[in-house]
Amino acid sequence: MTYIATFFTHFAAISFARQLKGTDMKPQFMPVPRKLSSSCGTCVRFTLENGNVLEYAGKMDQEDLDKIYLVEEDNYTPVYEAHGEK
Repeated sequence: MTYIATFFTHFAAISFARQLKGTDMKPQFMPVPRKLSSSCGTCVRFTLENGNVLEYAGKMDQEDLDKIYLVEEDNYTPVYEAHGEK
């Protein structure tokens, strides 16, 4: 399955991608899709074939993680939202 993670800061996106580097999750930087935000931000697209993204998100060391969306064709379904948005 393919996911997009959005962040409150650009630095957090870089840190997240570094955490995934060298895994089978294939992180890619990309602009946040217009459907998700009109601001000029960076997100990380990644895959997770085995495992539950909700369990994984809860273990992430990312205080600036905003949301994670499931990507299905041209649709984005929110599957995780950080508690206490900034």
